[in-house]
Amino acid sequence: MSHSSYIIAGPTASGKSDFAHKLALRVNGVIINCDSVQIYSGIENISASPFAQKNIKEKIIDGVPYRLFSILPLTEQITVADYLEMARREYDDVIKSGKTPIFVGGSGYYIGVLLNGISPIPNVSEQNRTRARQMVDVAPDAVKKLLPEDFTATDPQRTARALEVFLETGRPLSEWQDLPRRGAITPKPFKILINPHREILLKRIADRIPKMLSGGAINEAHEVIKTGWDENRAIGASELCKFLRNEIDEKTAIENWITRTNQYAKRQRTWFRGQYAADFEISHIPTDTDVEIILSE
Repeated sequence: MSHSSYIIAGPTASGKSDFAHKLALRVNGVIINCDSVQIYSGIENISASPFAQKNIKEKIIDGVPYRLFSILPLTEQITVADYLEMARREYDDVIKSGKTPIFVGGSGYYIGVLLNGISPIPNVSEQNRTRARQMVDVAPDAVKKLLPEDFTATDPQRTARALEVFLETGRPLSEWQDLPRRGAITPKPFKILINPHREILLKRIADRIPKMLSGGAINEAHEVIKTGWDENRAIGASELCKFLRNEIDEKTAIENWITRTNQYAKRQRTWFRGQYAADFEISHIPTDTDVEIILSE
């Protein structure tokens, strides 16, 4: 049977994008991105976007519409709340058009808010957002004093998010997160997890990265440097930027890119195991047969 909407999740290089496209062709679907890096324009090869080496202006592949891919310049940043607002808007538009929304991606916090909603944290002014990022960069001791003692995140982006909320509201982020959530997709989408065995992913990652490199990733890394985008936000960007700055050679850049991608895939698998209760799991690279099985569920 066909469901009102789908979420197709899985670790990087699992084949979820190709599978989502095949499913969309069968259910009159529109694919909505839930990957935090593929939402940016100019790094399609680095992010393994479906639009790598394709015309990103059309946002249509083989007649299937794609939403929220390559829509943000590298000079812009968004929060997960911003993403949820955009995703809900696209979802509502697709439903009204009589088509089937198909969310696809591997970013756990994007998938999480689609399924569970988000705490009602007030909007943060650009002034406090900028101030928070600057403090995280240059005054870590001051940041530590402002945040609660039990705040343990070390990721700069998450630290800046917690700080900007405190600067804006005077209340810790954790207090806002304890409030009832809102904005989740209802009825809940049919949740598919594509989770091939580790050995399969390792080979696909190792095979894919040299192709991404030759496909234009070097030019994209030049743009990352030019715009000042945080290169650590995309695996591959940091390695290529270091190569362009002559900090490492090309072989080391590729090796490090592969290693970090494998580590990321491991973290994704852990998250899906604990936070994503799939309605249907595929433990191999998906095939046309899997599409038929899904349609019969």
